Parts: sequence; structure tokens; C-alpha cells
Amino acid sequence: MNKLTFGMVGGGGGFIGDVHRHAALMDDLAILKAGCFSRNIEKNRAFAQRWNIDEPERVYASYAEMAEREAARADGIDFVSITTPNDTHYPIAKCFLERGIHVMCDKPLALNAAQGRELAALAKEKRLLFGVTYTYTGYAMIRQAREMIDAGELGKITCIHGEYPQEWLAVSLVSGSSEQATWRQEPARSGASGCCADIGTHVECLIAKMTGLHPRRVIARFDSIPANIPLETNAQVMVEFDGGVPGMIWTSQIAIGHETELTVRIFCEKGSVEWSHLKPWELRVTRINQPPQIYTTNRDYLYPAARELCRLPSGHIEGFYEAFGNLYRGFCVNLIARKTGGDPGSFRYPTVEDGVKGIAFVDACLESNAHNNVWVTVDNGNG
Repeated sequence: MNKLTFGMVGGGGGFIGDVHRHAALMDDLAILKAGCFSRNIEKNRAFAQRWNIDEPERVYASYAEMAEREAARADGIDFVSITTPNDTHYPIAKCFLERGIHVMCDKPLALNAAQGRELAALAKEKRLLFGVTYTYTGYAMIRQAREMIDAGELGKITCIHGEYPQEWLAVSLVSGSSEQATWRQEPARSGASGCCADIGTHVECLIAKMTGLHPRRVIARFDSIPANIPLETNAQVMVEFDGGVPGMIWTSQIAIGHETELTVRIFCEKGSVEWSHLKPWELRVTRINQPPQIYTTNRDYLYPAARELCRLPSGHIEGFYEAFGNLYRGFCVNLIARKTGGDPGSFRYPTVEDGVKGIAFVDACLESNAHNNVWVTVDNGNG
């Protein structure tokens, strides 16, 4: 078939919107044909011109108008990218799903699990693909870790540790330079959780993609630092994963001296794997009583499913944009296969179900924190 066509809601000026656009175009599988890029009509038109929207009638004043008119066109978009603030994800996604349009949405999926489950049920009913952009799951070495664990190279998983310390909010509160620092601390726009929902869900999904395991129970402590801030900026969570595997997740947006230092360590009976966003092209593999080995991207010794996520020869660095591009690549390959009856191969992407599990994790952490840090079962649909 010809390339997929897509539209964007949001993206007119924000950092993440342009990342979505670059990622969707990276592998030459889709073309941007429509959008509602900004509530400001002049900005909307300016970004449409900058991004080569060659049909002015496909630049829309609202997402509702865009969904309705694109669904009515014989050449309407195949999917929409939603790149707006958190509180708008649910209504926008629902609007496009109801009109039969596939969805790729920035995380979080919605503000609460009830909204997320409604979107998941609607996507299933309409037989539509629904992706959620948990960025870090797109790195090739994350897939390598999963392939090694699934193949039994390291034995049974015994313990999991994930952390994501950032300093950006602490810095922004001092400098007053970040618009995100304002809206991400507004419960009406961000939801009931701050740090845990924003970056804790990244860790939760990353662990799930590396191991296949999801949180079953949590004990969570949330702290708002400074004390007068509405939502938590530091979260410490003890986790019991599927099969009783113990673990811990720490996330912070006030960890001065740390930028985006996401790290996951998976300990197993016969060895361990460790991945860090500081060097995303590496995977540290240690077999019991052996020296650590450093696996790097696009080498012959990697599993094919990991190598196919690499675009450059070994020794050349692939980063955030490429990881994001891999999410869109997986989504587009699967959507093309759906439309043509073809085989998507081993390409994967985080789905609406992953998004629901992330929200359920946050909801359980909120409940645990509210009840003096007690164990709370995660309602992740596993019974």
C-alpha cells in the first residue's frame, strides 16, 4: 500500500509535539496531511505552513472538527497523533476512536484508570490500533534485554530496581523559566499525581517491556518538596511484581545534580542486566561469577529483534529521537499489516493496555500513600 497518512492535535510550539512529528516521519512510513496544531489560529496556520500541509482546508480550528471531517473524507487520515497536555488526552482520543481513526497518544493515556479502560474498550470494539508513547521502551537495548530474559539466558528473575531522578522541577521553581512547571503542578490538568504519573509510569512500562512483569502490589510514599507545592515531586515505591518478584521504583523531579538519569536493573538467578539512559546504546550484562560484559547496538551478537531497531552502524550513537521513532515504526508497521493483511514481524509498540496498567499503578500508589503507606493491590486486569 501507499504510505500511511496522519494528522496531529497539538504540537504547535511544544517540545514533545515536534518529537512526535519527527518520529512519525523518520522511517518514511507516514505523511503529515492534517492538523489542529494550536488553539491560536495564527499559530495554527503558521505551523501548518512550516510543516508543509498543502491543503489549507485540512488545518482545523478544533480537534472535534478535525475528527469529524477527516472521517468523512475518502482520503482521510489513517491515524492521529495526540501531543497535548495530560487533561486533554482522554476526550481527544475518544473523539477520534468514535469516528474510526487509529490513535497514537502521548502518555499518560488519561487522568484516571476509568477513563483509560473506557478508551481501551472503545479501541477494541472499533478494532482500532491505539499506541501510547512510552519513549524509553523504543531503545534497541531494551528489546535485547527482553529477548535474553525470554530465552532464559539469565534464569528466573529475582529482584527488580528502577529509578528516574531529575532536577528539572527544582531548577524551574528557582528560575521561573518553565511553563511545564506550572501546568504539571495543577491537579486539574495533570491529575492527582505529579512525579509518579509523569515519570514513574515510564519506569513501570520500561520494566514491563524488559521483563514481561507488571506490578501486583505496591507500598508508596509521596513527598511534595517544597512543602507548599500541590503534587508530589518525589516518590518511593516498594513493588511486588507478577510471581511475587520484589522490586523498588524511585522517581524524583527535585534530585539536584541529575538530569534524565533513568536506570533499570534486573537481577536473575544466573546473572543480571542493567540499562541506563545516560548510555542508552549499552546494555551491561553480568553472568554469575563472570566479569561484566557491555553489549552495544547493532552488533552481530544481538538478537534480530533488537538489531532491527537500529538504524546506524555499530559505534554510532542513536538517541531519544530514534527511540521515539521506533515506537512509531512499530505502530505504523502493525497498522500497515492490519490494512494489507501482511505480517508485522516482531515490531512492537506500547499499547492502550500498557497505558491502562500505568494509570492503575499510579492509582494504587496514590491509595497507598493516602493510607499511611500500606500495601495496595494494583487493579491491572489480571484478576
